[in-house]
Amino acid sequence: MLALAWAAPATATSPDGREPVILALDGEFGLSNSTSAEAIERGILTAIDEINREGGVLGGRPLALVTREHRSISARGIKNIRELATIPDLVAVFGGRFSPVVIEELPVLEQTRTLFLAPWSSADAIVDNGMRPNYIFRLSLRDSLAMPFLLARAADRGLTRVGLLLTNTAWGRSNLEAANRHLVAHRVPDVVGTAWYNWRDRSLIDKYEALAAAGAQAIVLVANDDEAAVLVREMAALPPERRLPILSHWGVTGGDFVGQAGPALRSVDFSVIQTVSPFNIPRDRLAPVLETAGRLFGIHRPEDIVSPVGFLHAYDLTRIVALAIDRAGTTDRAAVRDALEQVGPYRGVIRDFDRPFAPGRHEALGPDDLLMARFRADGVLVPAE
Repeated sequence: MLALAWAAPATATSPDGREPVILALDGEFGLSNSTSAEAIERGILTAIDEINREGGVLGGRPLALVTREHRSISARGIKNIRELATIPDLVAVFGGRFSPVVIEELPVLEQTRTLFLAPWSSADAIVDNGMRPNYIFRLSLRDSLAMPFLLARAADRGLTRVGLLLTNTAWGRSNLEAANRHLVAHRVPDVVGTAWYNWRDRSLIDKYEALAAAGAQAIVLVANDDEAAVLVREMAALPPERRLPILSHWGVTGGDFVGQAGPALRSVDFSVIQTVSPFNIPRDRLAPVLETAGRLFGIHRPEDIVSPVGFLHAYDLTRIVALAIDRAGTTDRAAVRDALEQVGPYRGVIRDFDRPFAPGRHEALGPDDLLMARFRADGVLVPAE
């Protein structure tokens, strides 16, 4: 799929004849039950609409968005990056939810020196990639923050023995490495076992039961929406005393997890890590974003924001890269890359940043940006505290 998300076709100029500056999104569009790519796209387009109404970039050029789909297939993502890299005036490519796809794309991103912005995917290796210079920037969670936070929240709840239930992918392995590093310096909680499942497995209950039999008082889950919903439905069929609390990574929020889990979700103690909640954003800061998103997409309230981390991260990243383009004074990707390390201060919708990125630091978020959330009875994700 190739589409230009702007008020004119791909070859058109702005009303006053100025050529658009192109951003791209390579995401998991078309994947069954997934909402993450659409959330990221809406966040980008909301920011683009505001920026263009404010005068665009580089003295009046509008921003426009090209989208490609990879459906979580790495080979498609690699092909997309190769093609996107050839587009004149394309400044940067946004990625989607799936870390394994982004990791497989890294060699092509390095070869083509394509600036890549990560608003969701969390594997450490995406930014810790060995590139010199590094063309990858992330405003999102990373696993070396997520796993210690999840383990610490379990300990805070008095759950001193946990089991890890992980996807058998680069994302799952990234989280195991993060957990092992954390456990070197922290004795609580004790990890009593690790179980692995494969993408599209139709049952996870045997692996869950094995961890429970090993003495787990809680499960730290690394899963996307499909497999997590399978597990929740299977757990709900157990007697209440055999349903362990689940502390989940955030892949579950990138799809229709609530719809797939159904009423079973109300029978399971399920919480999920997030970096931001629209319910925690001051009203005066969120209101202008909702005004634009409401006009474009019918998003009028915090409750209307589906997959909120994707939407909010992508919005702020778009604003930041627009500042970098103006700072660089050009669409040259190397110049914009350098400018991204210098942008700041920036008043974002998520929070204020003195400097989102810096030389040697391409991660915008840190441990103070984390929280746990739960699904309300109506399916809306809200802060747990």
